Amino acid sequence: MLAFNRRLTLLIAVFAASLLSFRAAAQTDAQFSQYYEVPSYFNPSAIGQTDFLRIRGGMRMQWVGIDGAPRDFVGTADMPLKLFGKRFAVGVLFDTDKAGLYNGLNAGAQIAYSRKLLGGSLSAGLQIGFYDQGFKGSEVYIPDDDDYHDSNDDGIPNQDVHGTALDLAFGLWYTHRYFSAGLSATHLTSPTVTMNTETASGGTSTTEREFQFQAKRTLYFTAMSNIPINNTLFEIVPSVLVKSDFTFTTGEATVRCRYDKFLTFGLGYRWRDAIVATVAAEFKNIFVGYSYDYATSAIAKASSGSHEVFAGYRMKIDMSEKNRHRHKNIRIM
Repeated sequence: MLAFNRRLTLLIAVFAASLLSFRAAAQTDAQFSQYYEVPSYFNPSAIGQTDFLRIRGGMRMQWVGIDGAPRDFVGTADMPLKLFGKRFAVGVLFDTDKAGLYNGLNAGAQIAYSRKLLGGSLSAGLQIGFYDQGFKGSEVYIPDDDDYHDSNDDGIPNQDVHGTALDLAFGLWYTHRYFSAGLSATHLTSPTVTMNTETASGGTSTTEREFQFQAKRTLYFTAMSNIPINNTLFEIVPSVLVKSDFTFTTGEATVRCRYDKFLTFGLGYRWRDAIVATVAAEFKNIFVGYSYDYATSAIAKASSGSHEVFAGYRMKIDMSEKNRHRHKNIRIM
């Protein structure tokens, strides 16, 4: 096992060298099988679509059984807001991820404006935040007797490094009685995170090395619907998500069945990646969901699958005007 861990660390170090020696470009957004529970993670205009304050949090453990496999945690919150007689919405999100020696943080504040259109409502949303990327160079291990890699390679940081850059996202979201759909772009400016290290070069002088990581602009299309089954307490809830960073494109489709707005179960498929089984329950504004991914690629030989857990809470927000000037008279007996 120790030899395997060292080989894995060596692989990560070599991968880091290829990314950090120059300007790297990689798909940076997390993959969530329960994407329909956190649409505002992909699209800032998806906030405020109900009259509730909605809070969601989830954790994804990808490729269980493989050391250094990705781990992601996401949290979102949003609520509707009335300003100047118009409907707005505000929201926040944060996402942390860890994969091998890499760790990242993405956080942002969101605002959206919606108006009625063609029997539904169209929202436009903007997200402003920051993207932080780090690499644990102090944990890189390269054996001294390795014939192919130099433990003193300047392309591999030997210190922990991190950097932060401004990050923007924009989206459109249309909601109708029978369906909703959205189009969005994250990392609009393809922000570049610059990470610096200082190395002593004799006496008191130091040499500074610069490493860069570029977050790739990513496009998303999302659609979902609720289809009631007549004369029953069941409804069918289909959804799709397609994303592309102009180099890599993938998509997934999910079909869930909901009973009495309480228990939900379903299946999904991610193109050339995994089959997903999901189950969820909602009771008195509290939500809990779980999904399991079984890989359809060669990764299944090394992993027992991926697990994902989500939980949430919602609270009704009074958007009416009738209580605006109402005051309570408290009498103490």
